[in-house]
Amino acid sequence: MSEIYTIGYSGFDIESFISTLKKYNINSLIDVRSNPHSKIYLDYNKEVLSKVLNRNKIYYRNYVKEFGARQLDTKYYTNGYLNFSLFTQSEQFREGMRKILNSIPLGYTFVLMCSEKDPISCHRNIMVAREFYKNGIEIKNILSDGSILTQQEIEKRLVDMYFPNRDQLSFFETPPSWNEMVRQAYKYQNEKIGYRPNAEEDVGDE
Repeated sequence: MSEIYTIGYSGFDIESFISTLKKYNINSLIDVRSNPHSKIYLDYNKEVLSKVLNRNKIYYRNYVKEFGARQLDTKYYTNGYLNFSLFTQSEQFREGMRKILNSIPLGYTFVLMCSEKDPISCHRNIMVAREFYKNGIEIKNILSDGSILTQQEIEKRLVDMYFPNRDQLSFFETPPSWNEMVRQAYKYQNEKIGYRPNAEEDVGDE
């Protein structure tokens, strides 16, 4: 099965970041930040990071249009935040997926990069990686200690978060199926983390 990794750079200094990518034989990094710069983690500014990656024979690409969390077209915003399910059906998102899926057989091992340490709190997983997973790609989320969290484990965490009492039987209603709970949990997490253009607070690197 083909695989795609994800990683949040805020859990790494640049040396350990590069060594972790090499550990998993990653040779192409897709930056999914809408703003590929950081006020805090200067090594991860686009211009600096791309040079470091190039020296280590790792390709750098920024997919702000295809996979960014802060899309400009207002039609993708419902209830005040970016609707992941809606945007992932857009032609620009699908074109981003096509480019990556067509490159995997050519020997590219991809990692989706954003800032958040925990993939469950980032659109790189809840929006982008989920769509690849739905298309049969194995997703491996790299944590700050270098270990791997699979998408199956992400989905269990989501269901545990939003359906903590699911095992309690009721005479009055039929409990939702596992797949339905997973679908709803992704939706609830989208509502929680989706970019809100009118929010006053700075949501940081995305």
